[in-house]
Amino acid sequence: MNQLDLNGRVAVITGGAQGIGLAVAKRMLDSGAGVTLWDVDGTRLQQAFESLSGHGPRVSHCVVELTDETAIAEATAQTLATHGRIDILVNNAGITGGNGPTWELSPEVWRRVIDVNLVGPYLTCRAIVPHMVHQGYGRIVNIASVAGKEGNPNASHYSASKAGLIALTKSLAKELATKGVLVNAVSPAAAKTAIFDSMTPQHIEFMLSKIPMGRFLQVDEAAAMIAWLATEDCAFSTGAVFDLSGGRATY
Repeated sequence: MNQLDLNGRVAVITGGAQGIGLAVAKRMLDSGAGVTLWDVDGTRLQQAFESLSGHGPRVSHCVVELTDETAIAEATAQTLATHGRIDILVNNAGITGGNGPTWELSPEVWRRVIDVNLVGPYLTCRAIVPHMVHQGYGRIVNIASVAGKEGNPNASHYSASKAGLIALTKSLAKELATKGVLVNAVSPAAAKTAIFDSMTPQHIEFMLSKIPMGRFLQVDEAAAMIAWLATEDCAFSTGAVFDLSGGRATY
């Protein structure tokens, strides 16, 4: 593992209880950062927190419903009280909403996917960006998807939410370009995590068939790129979307 310099930085990682989020937390802690895990699943969040307990007070956690503006404000205040600052925001939390043709997906499911995957990152940015601007430094990494570039069949809600997140990344990056706060996104192909539990076997096979490398993304591979984007070494990239698709992405 290449050593990154995140000494003294504090990161908020949404969806940090498992999968890519937890892998990012481990990589950032190993690189010297303080980390707070935000997740709606209290049981898994506690397990993740305990698994990182060897890092002592550099780790904290908050149970947060990321579509609830009040809950996010409270978690932001709690994080600042615990760590004193927020330098990094990784908007990782997301859901798939299952699979099906667009006309067969219920409006309730469609809206929930948009709320979690797109409105949630907007709300976290709304709460945290002012603190980053005030201190003159920040790094935001949004976890989009190759589906947001290409549009996966039988996943229009997920694809639309990730396309929206890419656009949010680009807009926010331009707004913050002169304020010391950089905003980038990564667009992974599928990683074999618990999110697969909400997908059909046919959809999983479809995703694998589209990856030229012939395998799924490993969470540690994603964590390596995300952690680098959160460092000071990432100094002139903002509003960019970094490929993590094993060769699938064509732009």
